[in-house]
Amino acid sequence: MLELTPRQIVEELDKYIVGQNAAKRAIAVAIRNRWRRQRVEGDMREEIGPKNMMMIGPTGVGKTEIARRLAALTGAPFVKVDATKYTEVGYYGRDVESMARDLVENAVGVVRSEERERNKEKAKEAADKRIIDLLEEKFHRQKRDLSEFGVEPDEPEPEVAEEKEPEPKKKIERPITETSKAIDPDGKLFDKIMEFYDAKAKEEESLDATKIKVQFDPNDPGKSLSDMFGAISRAIGEKLSEVDSEDDEEEASEPSEPAKKASDKPKKKTKAEYREELTRLYNEGKLDDELIFVQEEKRSVPIVMGSVGAESMPEELRDVLENMAPKRRTHREFKVSEARDVIVEQESERLLDKDKINERAIELAENLGIIFIDEIDKIVGSEGGRGADVSRQGVQRDLLPIVEGTTVQTKCGLFSTEHVLFIAAGAFHRVKPSDLTPELQGRFPIRVELSELKKEDFVRILTEPKSALTKQYAALMKTENVELVFKDDAIDALAEYAAQTNLTTQNIGARRLCTIMELLLEDLNFEAAEMESGRVEIDAEYVRSKIDKIAKDEDLSKFVL
Repeated sequence: MLELTPRQIVEELDKYIVGQNAAKRAIAVAIRNRWRRQRVEGDMREEIGPKNMMMIGPTGVGKTEIARRLAALTGAPFVKVDATKYTEVGYYGRDVESMARDLVENAVGVVRSEERERNKEKAKEAADKRIIDLLEEKFHRQKRDLSEFGVEPDEPEPEVAEEKEPEPKKKIERPITETSKAIDPDGKLFDKIMEFYDAKAKEEESLDATKIKVQFDPNDPGKSLSDMFGAISRAIGEKLSEVDSEDDEEEASEPSEPAKKASDKPKKKTKAEYREELTRLYNEGKLDDELIFVQEEKRSVPIVMGSVGAESMPEELRDVLENMAPKRRTHREFKVSEARDVIVEQESERLLDKDKINERAIELAENLGIIFIDEIDKIVGSEGGRGADVSRQGVQRDLLPIVEGTTVQTKCGLFSTEHVLFIAAGAFHRVKPSDLTPELQGRFPIRVELSELKKEDFVRILTEPKSALTKQYAALMKTENVELVFKDDAIDALAEYAAQTNLTTQNIGARRLCTIMELLLEDLNFEAAEMESGRVEIDAEYVRSKIDKIAKDEDLSKFVL
């Protein structure tokens, strides 16, 4: 609950509500006393009860608006209920204990909001991790790398070299000598010798048998075939030695071509490195347009036969019915930028501790809860009444224990209303506060009367509040590129018509201004969409031209204004 002083509370209410200073001061003190009680030590805290309040005044003077603004201002559990919705036990309608359950539900919402705010960072971290998992799974399934996002691919496509047709081998020419002619006239023996050494040469990848030089003197008749065989062997051996030495020198000087290609090939990224790159792209927003599927789970609402009294159903039975209801799981496709909010919401729900929230909600509602009961004058029945009047008196009797302090069974546990602040409000046109039952009157010790609105109050209502009607209509016209300006004499004329109409017809307070403003701007609202951008000034003459005829006709004003 915000730690605001009574003066600060009044100042905040002044931004939206004109006048009614007595009511603002009284309610500011009541709210501050709630804060003070929390700081009282010892047993005295339990003895200090709330000072319930009753606001009395005609409709449209600000009673409900005070309650509405108070709810947004305090930050405490707050519910506004209408007394006309409740009926006596045994009649069809809501029972008065439901207002206590509504207050607990509101307190649960307050606590849940606080817990979600506290766990916001954890929820965001969990959501980011889950989105990255979904993206990683999607990219793996689609066999996509990150090169499209400017990241160097870890597994480039191997370059396929063009295959060249092998050059035909040159056949070794047989040395023709007198000796070879005598021993090997047709050359078959020489061919077999060369086939043997050619096969030996093929075992060495770098040896080309066509380049072997055989040193043999063909004119020496003393040379035999064995000598030629030996010369060829020595030539091949020398060539093999020469090739081996050249290979060793090349290996020592620079790596071979396959080794070069292996060293030039980028190293394949590990799974951790790939995820790190993916996380970086996600944090930079480069993956916001990627589509992912998010699973959503919804539980069907169980239908209970006979809804009357279902709110008082035991918590155990409610849980059983909820667990029996089937869960509906659906997969929806979102952009990453849109899915982030959905997944953060889901992760926030997972981090909430339901039991802890319920305990805190009960404690918060019991100590700081506020219930605003509007239209309390409508449950006052006339003496000797029949039918509905009997039910009204019964509602007053049912309200007594709630206002005084009782224990109500809620879905979060037992809830005591002993220290809840009750604020009642009513116009009391046809009845008086004294027509309430004496017991109920005694539960509202503080009485505040709100005064009727006069012309001066209407002028202030049209100009001072942050959300004044004139400012609202100006904002609406601005969307059509039309600047709407209300001059001072126009404001004065509108206030005069509102005050006069309230005197001659039913007094509905500030709500009369809404009717008059709609009538005043009827033509402009219809034509603004087709107008060229410009400026429209509303002066007293314009106001009179639109409203004067209707306002002077008393019978017509009852229906129109």
